[in-house]
Amino acid sequence: MNKVWVFLVICCMASCNPFVSKEEKTRQLVNKELLEMDWNAIDNYPLFYTCDETASKAEQKACFENELVAHFSKTLKEFEFTITPEIDTTVYVIFVIDTIGKIKVLDIEKDAEIIEQMPEFDGVIIQSLKSLPEIDPALKKGIPVTTKFRIPIVLHSN
Repeated sequence: MNKVWVFLVICCMASCNPFVSKEEKTRQLVNKELLEMDWNAIDNYPLFYTCDETASKAEQKACFENELVAHFSKTLKEFEFTITPEIDTTVYVIFVIDTIGKIKVLDIEKDAEIIEQMPEFDGVIIQSLKSLPEIDPALKKGIPVTTKFRIPIVLHSN
């Protein structure tokens, strides 16, 4: 009989709380995981079909950024902007890629000189983003997530 009591005591001590339901234990585990999660970081960057999904996070980021820069460069070279003095400035494009890979421009930060001399600039950038090849969204714990980006575009004329 003593062996049975010892066994029951050991079983009760082995489980944290034998009177807590499985649902409550699961809820506690999920809450703990949510508190420990870094919500400002993603596990995988959005990917173009030319990028390797098995590459490291740094390589994915580089591929994503390189594809964007190449696309912007190609688009901007196709348009002929008429400007008077030499321009050397940086424009920032702020956009999000949602959970299905759709892009939405939130803002284009530029100085007054760009607004005055290139009023069609915003339209060109927005159209450029809309014509990007298909993008797979960023992933967090294997789940597609919306991500926000701020990409600099350096404008220089001679």
